[in-house]
Amino acid sequence: MKVTCRIDWSEKHHDVALVDADGTLVARRRITDDVAGWKALLELFSEHGDSPDKQIPVAIETGRGLLVACLRATGRAVYAINPLSVARHRERHSVARAKSDHADAMTLANILRVDAAHHRSLPADSELVQAIAVLARAQQDAVWNRQQLANQLRSLLREYFPAALKAFQVKGIGLTSREARAVLPAAPTPTQAATLTKARLRTVLRRCGRQRNLDAWAERLHTLFGEQSLRQLPMVEAAFGTQAKALLLQLEAACQAADDLAEAVGEAFHQHPDAAVITGFPGLADLTGARVLAEIGDDRDRFADARALKAYAGAAPITRASGKSTVVRHRKVKNQRLAAAGHVWAFASLKAAGPRAHYDHRRQAGDRHSSALRNTFNRMLGCLHHCLQTGRHYDESAAFGARLTAAA
Repeated sequence: MKVTCRIDWSEKHHDVALVDADGTLVARRRITDDVAGWKALLELFSEHGDSPDKQIPVAIETGRGLLVACLRATGRAVYAINPLSVARHRERHSVARAKSDHADAMTLANILRVDAAHHRSLPADSELVQAIAVLARAQQDAVWNRQQLANQLRSLLREYFPAALKAFQVKGIGLTSREARAVLPAAPTPTQAATLTKARLRTVLRRCGRQRNLDAWAERLHTLFGEQSLRQLPMVEAAFGTQAKALLLQLEAACQAADDLAEAVGEAFHQHPDAAVITGFPGLADLTGARVLAEIGDDRDRFADARALKAYAGAAPITRASGKSTVVRHRKVKNQRLAAAGHVWAFASLKAAGPRAHYDHRRQAGDRHSSALRNTFNRMLGCLHHCLQTGRHYDESAAFGARLTAAA
């Protein structure tokens, strides 16, 4: 009798259902989300034939959390089933839209019983790559949070202090720069900014770490802050300034968090043996390479071939055909973090001759910039899969030999 398990998880307790090969309910139990609940789950497994060489597979609607980490540590196959798939499978057996925790547990157990071949179990990644994934995702979230706060600050400054926006609209300098985060707290309103002298501005810039062109920067800021401009009423302007200072405190913390996490990511990434292969590709440095490694992992059996990896990253197109209609579109269901890292990777790789020749070929064929960039990412991802599987390093002549010859 082959037994499969499904766990309907929640914050405080989990509903467990075990079914046999015929879909008959063998056991059900509600366990708590603590050590006692974990022991009860192991006892339930043991009662129904679980052993180290023949472990009961588990289906659950999430791939994270302490329960999932403990299940993966036992070495058993754990399937993270998409909730959308569960909903569609539920509709196969009932159209009444009835729902309960026990019914959901039964639904997932049956999905694993009949459709296990159509779902991937969680990868057997090493402890190091799991740690890299935690750090890389946290750093990516910090970067996104930093940009969101910068956008909020930009919208606020447009309401009452447009000169501040103009002051930091310089290539390589923005509201997240150290210069902006040092000057704006000292000059949160146009009135206060107009009182700053060149010497004071020079001191603020020097303290934030800037060493070059201090006099030119102080002269430019002093001129911009002293120009006549439209103003809010004095009390309203002061209120805007207080709000801006609060946003600047959050922005400073977000920038510091992103920098600290980036350093931690780099240290962990360099400890992994795949780091040398990954950073050998054009456009992949420590941070971007760590994000790519965090999402694809180091389980060599996770993806059957390069096409599976491309589909997972959203680089491969998807075809919808019905009758005489055939439409090819880009994928929307994908790993969003890997797709975001892939966009940065593909754009940065255009400095190399091979990716640039491939990108130009796609543009000449009629692709728009985003489509050509996604196609370049698709090609680079296939090369990365091959190099990781074989242990070889990136060779531009082997990857883009035909494109380089055509371009020449």
